Amino acid sequence: MTLLTYQVFKMVAEMGSFHKAADVLGLTPSAISHTITSMEKELGFAVLTRNKSGVALTNYGEHILPYVNQVLNSDESLQQVVAEFKGLKTGTVKVGCFSSTCTNWMPGIIKSFEEKYPAIRIEVFEGTYDDVRYWIKNGIVDFGFLSTSSAGDLKIEPFYKDPLMCVVPRDFQKTEPGDTISIEEMSRHHFVAQRESVDADIANYLKENNLYIRTRYHVVDDLATIQMVAHGFGICIMPALVMNDIPYDVRVYKMDPEASRMIGLACLNPNFMAPAVRTLYKHILDEYSNITEDDKKE
Repeated sequence: MTLLTYQVFKMVAEMGSFHKAADVLGLTPSAISHTITSMEKELGFAVLTRNKSGVALTNYGEHILPYVNQVLNSDESLQQVVAEFKGLKTGTVKVGCFSSTCTNWMPGIIKSFEEKYPAIRIEVFEGTYDDVRYWIKNGIVDFGFLSTSSAGDLKIEPFYKDPLMCVVPRDFQKTEPGDTISIEEMSRHHFVAQRESVDADIANYLKENNLYIRTRYHVVDDLATIQMVAHGFGICIMPALVMNDIPYDVRVYKMDPEASRMIGLACLNPNFMAPAVRTLYKHILDEYSNITEDDKKE
């Protein structure tokens, strides 16, 4: 099988359609179909199922896709190394990020990086912690933002300490004195809760402090959660980074006991990166070196 075969298979798997894959790759649908058929004949099993609504991966297809991604990523790495030998900085870097890093950091990172390396293309994939971890492990992205508690067995370089805060409606009547809110007071209120895959650090905080929340609202999106709080449906816990430039009318309290999440860059192996990937990885860490140093002093 050729690299083109792998590219066709990957694109069909991503697009779920021969026609859409053909448009992206600049081929005809019949050429796409012929390539997949030849691939399946050579492998000896089907990698895609075909129906009226499109195509989907078979069980065999799902198992080989990560290896196909690795082959294509290795080819990309080779091309970048050759370009580096020629004194060029080129290539494509795919970055996974969760919502608050995507909205707060990625626009500035992309702008500052492209000013230095205009020939390197950045692709951004936004999702939950679980999404980012899956993308890294399966070679869909080169590296990604995760909290240390959600990285699992991935290698992660921590660099940003993000405090967790309690978010309440504007007319919230606090019963305890001071500018913090205790576990005891939070336990007396209903919550607007997020799934653990969205923020495992919050789930860990609740478990560690035996705070068994009452909720009828299970939300994924950060802004949707905060808007529910603003309308009086409960309180929530959010990382401070999420609360930057929030348009909704809420109040924010520090918590007692306090808590935070540590954000870092996660990857399969930091010692084996394509030149363009390594350049962006280092650029991000350098951009936040002051924060890293401040955290080390604490």
